[in-house]
Amino acid sequence: MEQKFPLPSFIEETAKQKVQLSEDAWNTKDPLKVSKNYAVNTEWHIVGTIIKTRVEVKNFLIEKWNNEFDFKLKKKLSVFTDHVIAGHFEYEYQNNEGQWYRASGNEICEYDTNGLIRRRYTSIIDEKIEASERRL
Repeated sequence: MEQKFPLPSFIEETAKQKVQLSEDAWNTKDPLKVSKNYAVNTEWHIVGTIIKTRVEVKNFLIEKWNNEFDFKLKKKLSVFTDHVIAGHFEYEYQNNEGQWYRASGNEICEYDTNGLIRRRYTSIIDEKIEASERRL
């Protein structure tokens, strides 16, 4: 049975660990590694798009990171319950033309008993920035 520790039920310490592990995985820019944090039948709502499987998560991330360079992400825990973690994130990247962007938003992740994300709801706002405005 596939599991991703720490497992629910979350307490503050394990919720913070889960957020940090997620941040670390995303900063590898490895679509396979990141997608393994999601249940096989995950459901991810992201800015008008619904992704329904782990394979779709992986494919989404492949396309994303083929167009985003120098990607760097920071996540922060906001609140949690026994199976849900909500937080804020911010990341910066350059596109194919060299334009820098900062994206920020909120996410709510619902975990199954094996510590995999079964549902993720994400809102994101992208803004153009100058290289001198980078924070990450």
